Amino acid sequence: MKNEVSSLRFVVAGGGTGGHIYPALALARGLKDRYPGAKILYIGTACGMEADIVPKAGLPFKGISAAGLERKLSFRNLMVLWQAGRGFLQALGIIRSWRPDLAIGTGGYVCGPVVLAAALCQIPTLIHEQNAFPGVTNRILSRFAGRVAVTFADSMQYFPRRENVRLTGLPVRPEILTAERENAIKKLGLPGHGLLLLSFGGSRGAYTLNEAMVQVIKLFANDPRLNILHVTGKLGHLDFQNSCAASGINLGDIRNVTTASYLYNMQDALAAADLVISRAGAATLAELTILGIPSILIPYPYASENHQEFNARALEKEKASLVVLDRDLSGEVLGNMVTELIGDRDRLLSMGAASKRMGKKHALEDIMDCVDELIKDKRR
Repeated sequence: MKNEVSSLRFVVAGGGTGGHIYPALALARGLKDRYPGAKILYIGTACGMEADIVPKAGLPFKGISAAGLERKLSFRNLMVLWQAGRGFLQALGIIRSWRPDLAIGTGGYVCGPVVLAAALCQIPTLIHEQNAFPGVTNRILSRFAGRVAVTFADSMQYFPRRENVRLTGLPVRPEILTAERENAIKKLGLPGHGLLLLSFGGSRGAYTLNEAMVQVIKLFANDPRLNILHVTGKLGHLDFQNSCAASGINLGDIRNVTTASYLYNMQDALAAADLVISRAGAATLAELTILGIPSILIPYPYASENHQEFNARALEKEKASLVVLDRDLSGEVLGNMVTELIGDRDRLLSMGAASKRMGKKHALEDIMDCVDELIKDKRR
């Protein structure tokens, strides 16, 4: 058995955004741990983020052509179809040459040609869907995949072959699970008393959130009940500072507010947080629910197929989160929501417990169990 495990070969595909790439890298780590000595090849788009990120993570990488269709008739769609056909032939060549025992797709346009090529070559396939509303690519691929692993129970209804769907959750970074609150507070240089509100809109920031947080900061300036750590995003930091100044806020005079353009140790911020305000990307929500953090979610309005609102509503339905749409967001609305929550500690604790119940701490192990099933089925 040991020799069989060490000779296994896997293809992992995912690209376009960090929401597809980082889960794919987590699965690659899981494959290495579950099958020591196995070989893993990552297939992504030749010009995508993954072409830079994956080799730095120490995995062999092959790039192929891939692009998404526009939702209207256009000349660009003809080019996309040509690229898709070219990408499929490239993927087919790699699959036939590499001869993997199993192929895994985590989303993005690149997964289409890779998973289809593997299925054509009668290689077992697994796809992972991060969002509560599955993307078009994964809904199509589910008809060919041996297993579909999903993050949200709400997404299961969209897949026609329900017997192949498994609710596993989304793997999170190991450091998210190991960070400790007291050490995190010290590392971040935060006061040890009062609740901590953590707000962030992603690495680029979110303009509407930054603008709303100006008024929230003004409302709670030097309030001993609440500490605020607001991450503006690198692109929005200067505008945020200017908005603070225009509102008469001198951040240097406010003892309970810390701002940053970017946080490299987000795991510490999450470990210390009592309430989070953020967008509703699947990876963020996986981290919030594993840690049992209550949240106010502001779905990114331009996410494909509005999937962030579906993600946020899944938490709202379980009473783990409050949801406000981007078009309805203002400083007054957000300030009222924060005031309501920090004034009702029992409700905050109840939301945290609901969040915790949704968390999937063993997501990676459960997905690896799906891989085991497919490999055993192949050997029968």
